[in-house]
Amino acid sequence: MDQEKGARVVAIIPARYQSNRFPGKPLAPICGKPMIQHVYERAARVPLLDRVSVATDDERIAACVRAFGGEVVMTRPDHVSGTDRLAEAATLLGIPEQDVVVNIQGDQPLFDPAVVEQVARPLLDDPALPMSTLIYKIVRPEEIDDPTHVKPVFDRHGKAL
Repeated sequence: MDQEKGARVVAIIPARYQSNRFPGKPLAPICGKPMIQHVYERAARVPLLDRVSVATDDERIAACVRAFGGEVVMTRPDHVSGTDRLAEAATLLGIPEQDVVVNIQGDQPLFDPAVVEQVARPLLDDPALPMSTLIYKIVRPEEIDDPTHVKPVFDRHGKAL
């Protein structure tokens, strides 16, 4: 917990079973564990996080998370993005407005725990900021025209527009 501001940092992992490219991906086994368990356990080891929860609309994923002792919240099935699912989950979990919610992708079992600090710290340091997000440099030419790869636009001061 960030004692100075009283804000807690909560990770929500959106996970859906239905996918065009890989249905059931959160339950795909990796080294004997479902992918979602790897993501959850990695998040649970991040010192900055006070709470970790999986947000899903699928009972198979919810049952899996409960089976390994994780926290899960059931969300509506009609969300168009993981961010929408995350917003509903934050409301259902009763997360106070002053807390920081971190979106950890459910299909990123090898995410670098240091990025949680990188994305949350600006929000803890300046509660007036509406949001923070990570970006990475496009290195493969085919990603430039891929609509599934979000491309941020910045002003001359490096602030996202």
